[in-house]
Amino acid sequence: MSATKRDYYEVLGVARGSTEEEIRKAYRRLARQYHPDLNKDPGAEAQFKEINEAYEVLTDTTKRSAYDRFGHAAVSGAAGAGAGYSPFSSMPFADIFETFVTGSARGARPAPSRGSHLAYRLGLEFEEAVFGADKELEISHLAACDVCGGTGTKAGTQPVTCVACGGSGEVRRIQQSIFGQFVSVVPCERCGGEGTVVTDPCEKCKGEGRVRVNKHLMVRVPAGVDEHSQIRLAGEGDWGLKGAPPGDLYIELAIKPHPYFRRQGYDLWMELPVNIAQAALGAELQVPTVGGGTAPLRVPPGTQNDKVVRLREQGVPHLRGAGRGDQMVRLKVQVPTTLNERQRELLNELAESFGEDLPPEDKGFFGRIKDKLPK
Repeated sequence: MSATKRDYYEVLGVARGSTEEEIRKAYRRLARQYHPDLNKDPGAEAQFKEINEAYEVLTDTTKRSAYDRFGHAAVSGAAGAGAGYSPFSSMPFADIFETFVTGSARGARPAPSRGSHLAYRLGLEFEEAVFGADKELEISHLAACDVCGGTGTKAGTQPVTCVACGGSGEVRRIQQSIFGQFVSVVPCERCGGEGTVVTDPCEKCKGEGRVRVNKHLMVRVPAGVDEHSQIRLAGEGDWGLKGAPPGDLYIELAIKPHPYFRRQGYDLWMELPVNIAQAALGAELQVPTVGGGTAPLRVPPGTQNDKVVRLREQGVPHLRGAGRGDQMVRLKVQVPTTLNERQRELLNELAESFGEDLPPEDKGFFGRIKDKLPK
């Protein structure tokens, strides 16, 4: 016998010649006494595991025989630490009691199943997401059978009472457990818990009460939606069984990208090329807006590359609330790669007017370094 483990018979408080029923009774008594959810003593959990381990070995004929002959060495691999035996060892004490005494099923008759929800992916143009649109959808869903009206029965017939459950929709089963006899209540398998059975099914829906059909829907897409928006149409999913409510239709939006606008929240971003003369001297330009029109934009004199100019209230309308975002215009100064003769002459004149040094305001980092060097 192991020096670190107590004798299993001693753990359960039974004699070596005890019957299996005596062992079960002892286990039931001790399990209730030392279950950690009931007994808060520091050593209760360890003792509860020890009781489970002993019970596992002594209620198994083969393991018990080996244990009686060779002690703990014969079953050390099979018994483990006692935590793997009982599926109830981690359950609250009240759950153990209800499972074996009253049964885990409450006998509640299941309600008819609600229809399934459906998902539809709707493609939108960029402008439709910004300003909203009315879109027509065609979906396939399960609708009430137009022949039987959803009952599933042939015309002139009615469902009959289930003989297996007597119309209650549930059956009771008596089972034996280590805690004695208990009764469980489960839905009737023959009628699926309905209490009635269709003996003469509708020829169109085959007794299901539903048929698959296509239907057209109009949906209003509000202004300001984006890829993360979702539209729910209540009751437009599959029809529910036996009068249960239908499911819903969830519309996921897929928005096409724009050729030159990029959305960031409710703001719109775009890049606008300007030539070096416009950047240096300033300019008044017309820029495109998402609505298809244009808006005036002032390029300040001395504009540097990547300068951002904001156009107020030219962005995306707020989805919930008044107002719109802004249009952010990033100015990209374009350096010409080819010049005609006149342009080259003008630039040469400009270069000569600057002289060797850059104007003070244009020196930049390397210009300021040069000023620090010894003359």
